[in-house]
Amino acid sequence: MRLLVSCALVALLQLSTAARLPAAVEQALGRQLLSEKDHKYAADDKVPLWASKVGPFTNPSETYEYYSLPYCQPKDGVKHKLLGMGEVVDANRMASTPYQLQFRKNRQREAVCEQILDQEKLLKFRKAVEEDWYFQMYYDDLPVWGFIGKMEKLFKPGGVTEYKYYLFTHIDFDIKYNEDRVIEINVSTDPQEAVDISEEITDSVKAKFTYSVKWTPTLTKFEQRLARYERFPLNPVHLEIHWFSIINSCVTVLLLTGFLATILMRVLKADFIKYNKDDPAMDEEESGWKYVHGDVFRFPPYKNLFCAFVGTGTQLFYLALFVFVLALVGVFYPYNRGALYSALIALYALTAGIAGFVASSYYKQMEGELWVRNILLTCFVYCGPFLLMFSFLNTVAIVYRSTAALPFGTIVIMILIWVLVTIPLTVFGGIAGKNNRAEFFAPCRTNKYPREIPQLPWYRTTVPQMVMAGFLPFSAIYVELYYIFASVWGHKVYIIWSILAIVYIILIIVTAFITIALTYFQLAVEDHQWWWRSFLCGGSTGIFVYGYCFYYYYARSDMSGFMQTSFFFGYMAMVCFGFFLMLGTVGWRASLMFVRHIYRAIKCE
Repeated sequence: MRLLVSCALVALLQLSTAARLPAAVEQALGRQLLSEKDHKYAADDKVPLWASKVGPFTNPSETYEYYSLPYCQPKDGVKHKLLGMGEVVDANRMASTPYQLQFRKNRQREAVCEQILDQEKLLKFRKAVEEDWYFQMYYDDLPVWGFIGKMEKLFKPGGVTEYKYYLFTHIDFDIKYNEDRVIEINVSTDPQEAVDISEEITDSVKAKFTYSVKWTPTLTKFEQRLARYERFPLNPVHLEIHWFSIINSCVTVLLLTGFLATILMRVLKADFIKYNKDDPAMDEEESGWKYVHGDVFRFPPYKNLFCAFVGTGTQLFYLALFVFVLALVGVFYPYNRGALYSALIALYALTAGIAGFVASSYYKQMEGELWVRNILLTCFVYCGPFLLMFSFLNTVAIVYRSTAALPFGTIVIMILIWVLVTIPLTVFGGIAGKNNRAEFFAPCRTNKYPREIPQLPWYRTTVPQMVMAGFLPFSAIYVELYYIFASVWGHKVYIIWSILAIVYIILIIVTAFITIALTYFQLAVEDHQWWWRSFLCGGSTGIFVYGYCFYYYYARSDMSGFMQTSFFFGYMAMVCFGFFLMLGTVGWRASLMFVRHIYRAIKCE
């Protein structure tokens, strides 16, 4: 196990360079990043402006190619930039534009083209304006955004409401430079130069598209040009409130955990004193967790699936850990296109051996014989549902002709990574786990026949216990969830990885402790079937997070439409399933350590 983790870390370090980790991670996936000298320009050098995508502002997943709207195209034809896998997964499609933005060359009211907008074109633009579409472009790897147009609501006499749609036809580019480097770019539209494309217009409309370019010197250094994007998401007041809310949430959770730990330790101390007394009369009369010592280490049913869950959950735990390491060293800086997706794909493939090793090792310790089936189940227990969900959502995106639909070539590359890297590493890890000589440590012998479980009240059954187990860890991450959702399913930028790392650590600690407490209460009433119960209780936080998805969608966002709704709930279902596996593994491993400790501390006959 330690060897596999070390190998994954070594692989990550070998991918890194002395300058920055993200470059190496993305180069490993075939991306050719620009070096610093490529960002240097002389006067009048042509710097291309790439159009990435357009789409409704409230539906971040519903994006389309820039020229899905009838904009002016370059005279020499539209050219597409070769993108890396992470950029394609992030729904970027770089296309050339007719705007001439030579380095340090000002332009004033330069004409791009004149178009006759017939009813078909007017309908496309009107739909875009009505749905509040935006466009995203990149200039020298710096992102820039603008809106397609505006909609005005007019109130006429008699209570009649009329909507007017206006298409922006002029764009102002304000670019700042420092010597031979581009430092900053901003885009603004002129509301005075907008074409009326309202519904009452039945004839064609003549539109002249123009742009202006203004270059301004600045003292900001090239190395600091991304700092403005780091300051953009949260102003100092909001950041301070964010820290206070996180600290308040963490302190509350830690206090509750501390109180529970104190009570549990006092009860356990009394139990140890009572159960270690040599009093036969007391043994006949009393009941409690000591008297299930012959069944507590009885292996769970469906141990093949159980071990596959534990192996995959362990892999996802280390995957999250490695992502936090990369984030804290500065890999995922704002608008580093597709860096997070590239890292997730690479890390998932590299950590596959951990899943195979852990699943196969525990399966052998539990005296399982179908180890080949166990390895195959480990390969597909998470990837299988994810593949089905991806196939459905990608089909929806294809029907919508959205850039969220992955091209055939990208899908082939991802399948090859899975077939040639992920599955072989899982198999190799499984073989290593099968040949591992470690045996399952049980302080007590297991009886031949299982002990009958007494009738229990309803609140001690699985579902109520899962509700109690998931509530406390969820309360620890509730505040942070909004910022994460606003970043993933919105247009905000998440940069406070240090806070997220702290919340992640507290989530793991609280999940482990609350599962231990519930396992103790379960054993105290002589219910020895704690294996699956501890896993389900630990992973129940994932169910709470999926419940939060419904609250966020209906109360905190303006998302709408079948595509956006299916993408949101579909991919969040897979994320929450991953949470379930990871936290379930944490809860079970913590409970296993606890059970071994308490039964090692008493006399078992």
